[in-house]
Amino acid sequence: MKRIGFIGLGLMGAGMSKNLLKAGYPVTVWNRTASKMEPLVEAGAKAAGSPREVAENSDVVIGIVTDSPDVEQVLLGPDGVIHGAREGMICIDMSTISPITTREVSAKLAEKGVKMLDAPVSGGVIGANNGTLSIMVGGDEGVFDECLPIFEAMGKTITLVGGIGDGQVTKAVNQILVGTTMLGVAEALVFAKKAGVDVEKCHAAVSGGAAGSWQLTNNGGRVLRGDMEPGFKIKDYLK
Repeated sequence: MKRIGFIGLGLMGAGMSKNLLKAGYPVTVWNRTASKMEPLVEAGAKAAGSPREVAENSDVVIGIVTDSPDVEQVLLGPDGVIHGAREGMICIDMSTISPITTREVSAKLAEKGVKMLDAPVSGGVIGANNGTLSIMVGGDEGVFDECLPIFEAMGKTITLVGGIGDGQVTKAVNQILVGTTMLGVAEALVFAKKAGVDVEKCHAAVSGGAAGSWQLTNNGGRVLRGDMEPGFKIKDYLK
């Protein structure tokens, strides 16, 4: 079984890395805020002192961080993955970033014989915790096949969409759809409330028809329960 390195234990990464542990993978973790590693260590992971150390102890390194500069820093920076990498290692970037950056980083890793997949995800914190994410993968088909069992520990819908960077393009399509749909859900629920309709019954009625969607069922349901805890930040959506 491949040794997994996991970088980035935020809203998404914490649940994803726990699911890898549940699947039996040996996992080494690193996070800029060291305290976020503690629950993973308690669950059986090993803590590393840097992305470089993660790479030195892994066959496959997975990262999910905030934006393009963060990916460049943890993969190519002074103490980055590239400095602990060896030929044949695989790097999977599951962040949502620019496809241009993805292709540039992949080219630099390839100079050291490191193979890369870009594999952004959709499904929010719920999907990350439950192992039901949709994973959009770009890269070599052989590398994808090699990593498929790893993806299956974290997601339910796993698709190789094309070459390196194409996963990020597909994620941009996803974000356009998610943003416009969530806006529609919010407007519709407010309209129902102001019109004096029982909003919960209205929500149940339209969820089973042509207007039904993941956003309406899950996030619409959370709104009705008064659960406003963010699963994703607007500033990150706008990147």
